[in-house]
Amino acid sequence: MRGRQSTCSFTGHRPGKLPWGMDEGDLRCRNLKQRLWDAVEAAYQEGMRHFICGMALGCDLFFAEAVLRLREMHPEVTLEAAIPCLTQADTWPPAQQRRYRALLEQCDYETVVQEKYSSTCMQRRDRYMVDHSAMLIAVFDGLPGGTRYTVQYAMERGVNVVDLPAMLR
Repeated sequence: MRGRQSTCSFTGHRPGKLPWGMDEGDLRCRNLKQRLWDAVEAAYQEGMRHFICGMALGCDLFFAEAVLRLREMHPEVTLEAAIPCLTQADTWPPAQQRRYRALLEQCDYETVVQEKYSSTCMQRRDRYMVDHSAMLIAVFDGLPGGTRYTVQYAMERGVNVVDLPAMLR
């Protein structure tokens, strides 16, 4: 089931905007992952069955992992990777590249927005996700950047935005 009315997408921060950086053992990170799980589960209860993830380093991967956990309990749940360009993870640390590939292998669908990187491919990916969703879960701190752009775009398009306050500071 991939209709817009039953689709939820996600936007959130990369490690550079998270006070714990790449330390996922940090209590704040574990707390965020729990709140993200709660939001994904609530989205399911509201009828969301298809989830789209931009597969960026940081919060996006947490979201994908939460959706895969949900799919274990509800096999009708599907996960789509919205990939901005084929080289998205090429410069990531090796462990994160392996994580990315392992998550991609578990996705039900992959949508590559464009083959090669350009300065607009991330924004095009974000617009794709919003344009195909009825709900957007956002880990957002209000600062300028891609997450802010995506939240604003979703609001302009009438997409229901579920804001998970970043509580980063």
